[in-house]
Amino acid sequence: MSRERLYRVQAIVLKRSDWGEADRLLTLLTPDRGKLRAIAKGARKPSSRKSGHVELFTHTHLLLAKGKHFDIITQADTLDAFLPLRENLERVGYAYYLAELVDKFLEEGTENRASFNLLLGALAALSEPTTAPDLLARFFELRLLQYAGYRPQLFHCAQCGKPIQPTENYFSAEAGGVLDPECLQTPRAHLAEHVYDAQVISLDALKLLRYLQTREWETVRGLRVPGAAMAQVEALMLHYITHHLERNLKSVEFLRKLRFSIG
Repeated sequence: MSRERLYRVQAIVLKRSDWGEADRLLTLLTPDRGKLRAIAKGARKPSSRKSGHVELFTHTHLLLAKGKHFDIITQADTLDAFLPLRENLERVGYAYYLAELVDKFLEEGTENRASFNLLLGALAALSEPTTAPDLLARFFELRLLQYAGYRPQLFHCAQCGKPIQPTENYFSAEAGGVLDPECLQTPRAHLAEHVYDAQVISLDALKLLRYLQTREWETVRGLRVPGAAMAQVEALMLHYITHHLERNLKSVEFLRKLRFSIG
């Protein structure tokens, strides 16, 4: 095989599915080549040397050969399997959610090193027992939205541009962020597309969103958040994400069922 057809990448396994009789089709996130799909031949065979290195959420080093439809993984070596998170079903559920978000928001073949580093750091954080998974998820959502070009406006009214005041405001996915009370009262003829989905956002929820959007994880990780504010932020972010993706996420339903079963 000619060297021109071979290339090496670091990758995180976002998704996998059965392919043919014994292969797996993998969706990978790489720092330099962005999201790509590749075939791991024979990975479903018990004797396969690759199978353990291409598990979901694994940070791996790959040697690939360019193929006609999909590139072929010829070698795989694990860099980090994030084993601690795999011992906790809730953390596995959140890992599914983060990987699904990345898969849905990022296009194939477009370099996005920031998103790769974000996911790599989040999987490492999920592996730490002191990490609050819901807080990490909200931080991850806001940062990924920024990298994907969907950063919600939280400091100025998304309609008129005036600074948001510390009072009861509104959040609209259609508008792209927070609306002040005056703009919500604008005649429907002027603001029709932004009114129907606007929801009240409490001051505590707005402060939390702003904090998560403008701080690094090392600063955020020790935050203690009131349950009501976290619940509202989670609901608002899910609405915002679903609006922009125009689809529901499978991992959200899994997390809901898991939360219900835990009680």
